[in-house]
Amino acid sequence: MSDRHVYEYALLRVVPRIERGECVNAGVLVYCRPKSFVAARTHLDEARLLALDPAADLPGVRAELRAVEGVCAGGDEAGQAAWDDAGRRFRWLIAPRSTIVQPGPVHTGLTADPAAEVERLLDLLVR
Repeated sequence: MSDRHVYEYALLRVVPRIERGECVNAGVLVYCRPKSFVAARTHLDEARLLALDPAADLPGVRAELRAVEGVCAGGDEAGQAAWDDAGRRFRWLIAPRSTIVQPGPVHTGLTADPAAEVERLLDLLVR
């Protein structure tokens, strides 16, 4: 039996001016159903964001990114989603939104270690 499991992931994008459609990748969400694993890691390149919109609300964006990480972590930080399973929290987070922090399309892969995959994807696609 393989020790690798299917996982899903989506990028978190910051779209400071919706009408322009420009974005900065600022995080990654990873969900692995067989492991009941969901996690988010974020990294905001403030200089890149300010290059797109010098008036971007940096404290607001940072707060939204922290909130996503909190929902993934569960517990008190997850608010109403605290008692939802990992899959429901992931599906809620990837639902389309018209806010500044938006999820990208969902992609899949195989991994033996979902937690390591979160870091690998953050390094590859965000940093």
